[in-house]
Amino acid sequence: MNWNSILKGFKAYLQLERSLSENSVDAYLRDMAKLEQYCELQGVLVQPEKLTQQQLEQFLIYVSEYGLSARTQARILSGLKAFYKYLSIEDVIEDNPTELLEAPKIGRKLPDVLSVEEINKLINAIDLSKAEGERNKAMLETMYSCGLRVSELVNLKLSNLNFNEGFIHVIGKGSKERIVPIGSIAIKHINIYIKAVRNHQQNIKKGNEDVVFLNRRGSKLTRVMIFTIIKQLCEKSGINKTISPHTLRHSFATHLVEGGADLRAVQEMLGHESITTTEIYTHLDRDYLRQAILDFHPRSK
Repeated sequence: MNWNSILKGFKAYLQLERSLSENSVDAYLRDMAKLEQYCELQGVLVQPEKLTQQQLEQFLIYVSEYGLSARTQARILSGLKAFYKYLSIEDVIEDNPTELLEAPKIGRKLPDVLSVEEINKLINAIDLSKAEGERNKAMLETMYSCGLRVSELVNLKLSNLNFNEGFIHVIGKGSKERIVPIGSIAIKHINIYIKAVRNHQQNIKKGNEDVVFLNRRGSKLTRVMIFTIIKQLCEKSGINKTISPHTLRHSFATHLVEGGADLRAVQEMLGHESITTTEIYTHLDRDYLRQAILDFHPRSK
């Protein structure tokens, strides 16, 4: 099988059987393109199913020497393992050459977290005299209230809002659905935005009629635009931290856990498959950990 035909089947496998998001599928395919380019550079003129464990190890060494981060290297290995698992499922190969390949060590690098005071400063920096002010305030309140990923925010639908019950319906990674509670402040500002701004927007583009947050041209916002809005607010509010839309999600989880929320509940709200992922994104300071031990350990009473 040649590279093009086998990658076409791999893409369908990722989309249909693994139910991965478009971004994840694209990342895996880019990583496989790196492997193909490496083989061409090295003069390895064999089909992908003929590559050996040693050749794949050499590819990973090449990637490492190229200067890519440990996290990126680990993702490339994850892509390789998924690719050869697909070949195994399709009976293209008998032995999987990636079974003994090891990932580089990755430290738990936690992003900056905003305090409640800094969240307030960020939101208060929004200029409500501008047309987009009410929209931006509703967006930030929603991200912080619900712990949404930026992709989940830009794709949020009017039909996903169930304010009477206090929930929103979210489509997460891999098209996985979850129900997330939403706070009264976020509900208030979404309603203000819809009634005062969105309901008066005349130029809504076809296919965007059900999208909650729209740009001036009547289309849903891009991920880049959300990053830009938050970066500008960070500078305006004088917050000296490197933040992104994900910082609001991380802060949401951190504040919940520090307030005593059950980790499993936070896992459900964030849409994490593994509790380990939730543990990474719920940064606990030492004072909180110490107090938790003092409060609950039987020998601390």
